[in-house]
Amino acid sequence: QVQLVESGGGLVQAGASLRLSCAASGRTFSMYAMGWFRQAPGKEREFVAAISWRGSSTYYADSVKGRFTISRDNAKNTVYLQMNSLKPEDTAVYYCAAGSSIVTSISRVNDWGQGTQVTVSS
Repeated sequence: QVQLVESGGGLVQAGASLRLSCAASGRTFSMYAMGWFRQAPGKEREFVAAISWRGSSTYYADSVKGRFTISRDNAKNTVYLQMNSLKPEDTAVYYCAAGSSIVTSISRVNDWGQGTQVTVSS
């Protein structure tokens, strides 16, 4: 099991950027594939981005491709989500996720963070 703590959320205007961080503790961070999901009010939690154990492979939802970048620093036990050109429809609670395989779906997630709110005003 790994403990995940997100940070970096906030209120921004459309077109702005934010960088989310997720600090992990517990078992060896580099053993986990990591990802980000989000949940908007009244909607189901959805996949945003995922990264492999060493960071050599990344995956994105079509809605964020070209705007968001996932990365990880195994020396710091941290995964990041750089979000550029933010849109009001990106407003959601963003959750960090860890799994033993690439976390491109909820069924592959073993551990969740508590979430961080991102609000994008128009």
